[in-house]
Amino acid sequence: MSVWDDLTGQPDAIAAFRAAAQQTADGDASRAMTHSWLVTGPPGSGRSNLAFAFAAALLSGTPDGDDVTSKQVAARTHPDLAVLSTERVIITIDEVRALVKSSNYSPSVARYRVMIIEDADRMRESASNVLLKALEEPPPRTVWILCAPSEADLIPTIRSRVRSVRLRVPSVDDVASLIARRDHVDADVAQRAAREAQSHIGMAHRLATNAEARDRRDRTLSTALGIRSVSDAVVAAATLLALAGDDAKAITTERDAEERESALRSLGVAPGGTVPPALRAQLRTLEEDQKRRATRSLRDGIDRIMVDLLSLYRDILMLQLGVGSSLVNAHIEREVRTASAESTAEQTLATIDAITLTRKRIEGNVAPALALEAMLVTAARGTRG
Repeated sequence: MSVWDDLTGQPDAIAAFRAAAQQTADGDASRAMTHSWLVTGPPGSGRSNLAFAFAAALLSGTPDGDDVTSKQVAARTHPDLAVLSTERVIITIDEVRALVKSSNYSPSVARYRVMIIEDADRMRESASNVLLKALEEPPPRTVWILCAPSEADLIPTIRSRVRSVRLRVPSVDDVASLIARRDHVDADVAQRAAREAQSHIGMAHRLATNAEARDRRDRTLSTALGIRSVSDAVVAAATLLALAGDDAKAITTERDAEERESALRSLGVAPGGTVPPALRAQLRTLEEDQKRRATRSLRDGIDRIMVDLLSLYRDILMLQLGVGSSLVNAHIEREVRTASAESTAEQTLATIDAITLTRKRIEGNVAPALALEAMLVTAARGTRG
């Protein structure tokens, strides 16, 4: 099995990375190996998946990887792999300094040491400048792989020192095929999940494999479609906030439990056993990290609701304009057609603008409840019901 098998819709990017891995496997000294890479693409396009596939190929010494190395990379346990990711809003300068320091170590079992920074766009300028020094003169056997939505999200001096590989939005059919094959779900379920996720691979996987996630999405759309007055908008805002909280909790609870169990096991504490006082500080650190992640997860959950609402009003607008485009939310076409007849295209555009503004406000730490209420009041005023 190749490390590239679970990637979809990115033939050009895969070809570039596979060629680089092939070059190192062949020991081709005629061309210098690129030691700094930047993978860019929209959310859900598979940036991180591609970065880790490339890492597995480099660390295995073969262009298609091997099972042992792939499992180590997937578990983040390979001795020559270092990963920096964060559940917080920013990547701190101390985190970057620690990663840069470890990048100077020689690889222990592989030909290269691979350093991956997910969401590199979350670095502030001070942290970026620390990384810049490492990219300017990387050790000969260290490879950096950065992931970000776009090149513009990084400072110009970093952009000038990396080879950029751009990903595209995969087609719905490509994502559906991947989900059906990899997750062993019915083709129709995979197709609907891919369409409603708008080709976001991670979200498509979740919708295809989690009935509760599908139910929360349906409740989000029905809540929005039921707004007829300002009072409806206020109630709907509370409902959507609760749905986002449930969604975030569903994602984090299982992961938190697994992390705690793994931490106790690594500390030598038996299941159900008492944690010695000397080890409690380490568990407190883990719990603090999990609380920060929960905060970020709630914000992400709210943003997922915004994306779902954008798809709904996009469908309404398409019908109002008479554009021959397939609906994202085809399973509720009758309700969408009814909604399209109750407002004008101008009013729908105003609602879409309000959703876009709300996403920016929440990212800027405006209270989510107030931001959602203001957004849904705009939706209520744009409905003639």
